[in-house]
Amino acid sequence: MDYKSINFRQKFGLFNEQWQPKVVAEMNDYQFKAVKLQGDFIWHDHKDTDETFIVLEGDLRIDFRDGPSTFRRERCSSSQKGLEHKPDAEREVKLLLIIEPCGVLNTGHEGGGRTAANDIWI
Repeated sequence: MDYKSINFRQKFGLFNEQWQPKVVAEMNDYQFKAVKLQGDFIWHDHKDTDETFIVLEGDLRIDFRDGPSTFRRERCSSSQKGLEHKPDAEREVKLLLIIEPCGVLNTGHEGGGRTAANDIWI
């Protein structure tokens, strides 16, 4: 087994796409995903799983139906399963979406043009 550490700065340097999470590690049936965001996303939820955002760089606002929350660098937030939310970033944000079960779509059940392909490893 290979026990390499993951260099997040190096991983983020491998791609420029926004709103397209990339898998950087797996643990059991869960994935750690790196993603760059900027702009407004869509309202969505994840009916079967919670979602955790760890902001590594920038400021992320997450709108919930009862109001927004802002998360700055080195902070994290969780969205409970079934809770509608909409990420928004005025400037580019780099974050980890962890830990999500394999196969979870970034747009939940909403689908649409911003749905990322799953299981793209970097």
